[in-house]
Amino acid sequence: MSAINEQIILNCLDKIIDEKSGKSVVALGMIAGLVIKDGNVGFALEINPKDAGEMEILRRKCEDAVFGLPGVKSASVVLTAEQAAQPAPSRPQPKQQQQPQQPAQKPDVPGVAAIVAVASGKGGVGKSTCAVNLALGLAALGLKVGMLDADVYGPSLPRMLGLKGKPDSKDGKKLIPMEKWGLKVMSMGFLVEEDTPMIWRGPMIMSALQQMVFDVDWGTLDVLVVDMPPGTGDAQLTLAQRVPLTGAVIVSTPQDIALIDARKGLNMFRKVDVPVFGIIENMSYFLCPSCGDRSDIFGHGGAHETANELGVDFLGEVPLHMDIRKTSDAGTPITATEPDSAHAKIYRTLAAKVQEKIETSLGAPSGPKIVIE
Repeated sequence: MSAINEQIILNCLDKIIDEKSGKSVVALGMIAGLVIKDGNVGFALEINPKDAGEMEILRRKCEDAVFGLPGVKSASVVLTAEQAAQPAPSRPQPKQQQQPQQPAQKPDVPGVAAIVAVASGKGGVGKSTCAVNLALGLAALGLKVGMLDADVYGPSLPRMLGLKGKPDSKDGKKLIPMEKWGLKVMSMGFLVEEDTPMIWRGPMIMSALQQMVFDVDWGTLDVLVVDMPPGTGDAQLTLAQRVPLTGAVIVSTPQDIALIDARKGLNMFRKVDVPVFGIIENMSYFLCPSCGDRSDIFGHGGAHETANELGVDFLGEVPLHMDIRKTSDAGTPITATEPDSAHAKIYRTLAAKVQEKIETSLGAPSGPKIVIE
């Protein structure tokens, strides 16, 4: 059996006909960014943004056809419409200009009052664990909360929240988010198998991220927490520039190498005019469960000092503790399953500070002070 190659895939896709034009997707030049790696195939269908709703069926036909080819282990197809990402034409711009906090290239997400990005300059600092427990902390304060897993290459929310299955769609246009622990959740991890590698190029990633934000029926949310991918690449810039972020939270460990990258992430948000709510120092210290001695494994206080240097708030510190790690790996996050624990109280305190930042950013009157003892 011959190995799968580009020509075999194009020959297969040449049989997929667009009913409106009567021509194949290949003849129409719709195939873009075709990537093949170890039997895993990914590509985009370039479409007119006006036709986005009706093109989902065509996308599925292409994906199913390629997946059915001998030698193909996985097939991932996304719709991409570059025109949709451009600023609105000149005619409606005056209306947008009357709302300086919502530039033309950042359309609102229907029903979502605020969007908060949880980011880090590098991986391995526990950002996703913080994002999950921060979201649950906000929910514990009485807010309606959703979570978007924006790490397309390494989605972790399905495992950390104990979620399985695929999202449904009532109208074939918008996905219905999964739900767990009182959160509405969307992740690329619901759409591909956990061990399937994502081999998409930049434009495909950007298109997929925008679809997961704008083509999801979030309902009514007070806050959408976005678990950002680590770093400051295309995916991060796409979200920062094209999604109406209310603010960002930076997560870092105390050591210098992590803080260098945290500064990069913070400066990226500043350059695209996204307010930085503050910095969280994760894995701040370790308390020995046997003797109670404290060890500053990664140093201590570095994030606090960095926050002072950069003129942003220090939101707080989270210890390195086995209970937090165990509950995260098990899909039973500690803020939801052990709400009376000391660690859950830490996350709720952080959430209360983020809630205040959101209210200030949106110009909403501050609610009653919540004191967690």
